[in-house]
Amino acid sequence: MSLQTPLRGLRCFCVAAECLSFKETAKQLYLTPSAVSHQIKQLEDNLNLSLFERKTRAIELTESGKQFYHAIKPLLEQLSHTINQFSQVERTQEVSISMPEFFASELFVPRLRGWSEQYPNINLTLETVKSRRETPKYTDVSVVLSGKKPQDVLSYDLFPISYIPACNPSLFQKLHGKGYRVLEKTPLILHQARPTAWHQWAERVGYHQFQPKQIIQLDSMFSVARAAQQGLGVALIPMPISHAWFSSGALVKLFEQDLLSRDRYYLVQHNEDPERPEIKLLIDWVLQSFNTPEVALQPAS
Repeated sequence: MSLQTPLRGLRCFCVAAECLSFKETAKQLYLTPSAVSHQIKQLEDNLNLSLFERKTRAIELTESGKQFYHAIKPLLEQLSHTINQFSQVERTQEVSISMPEFFASELFVPRLRGWSEQYPNINLTLETVKSRRETPKYTDVSVVLSGKKPQDVLSYDLFPISYIPACNPSLFQKLHGKGYRVLEKTPLILHQARPTAWHQWAERVGYHQFQPKQIIQLDSMFSVARAAQQGLGVALIPMPISHAWFSSGALVKLFEQDLLSRDRYYLVQHNEDPERPEIKLLIDWVLQSFNTPEVALQPAS
């Protein structure tokens, strides 16, 4: 029976026994509540004991659960102490993350020095995704852009985005101050994932006679921003993630009205292994660095 009882289940049980809440246990161990419930149920099946009395709004330890907790808790503490004593060399830790390439280039990579300085012994692997249709390689965590919060996984809300019409300074000088109709005389650029975005923007600002001359769809947001910077036309640029393009003068807002979006960036945890604290460290660092628009707008140090 002992070989069939994973240490993670014992650790999960001890935390649940202390806080008497599967939800709080999940929060402390960076798991989903369903994962906690599954580990506890597996442990109970292995022991052939009922460890918790499950009530409508709470859980309580059974008598067997109390006895098992008092017996197993010191053993786990001693095991942890022994492992630390025999760890002569600090192991190299590995953690991986995937994200849209535009998020990587505009926000994540410029701040990587902060991660490296704070965690010099943790190797980080970054995988970028060009579009939502592309299937990324498996990673421990991911940053995703979605119109709704991901389900059936542990996820964290980072920040929403909106879209603003922008072009390079040269084109701005030609178009500025001439009203919405200038959009019918120049190519309009957007990401192919949002093919109706320009029409949505026109409806938002009350431009009901919108008849664009030409719409160019590109398959990456970096290509959209670069095309606008090079004077190809006016593009719908995501904010606040593109702040650096405007602060550097590479792009200028042609109109102040933006297109509000349901899209938000979320941080999603895929690997729920509580024995890998480097995953928790990466999650905490990303949340601290990118979980509000105000933080996203700050220049990288």
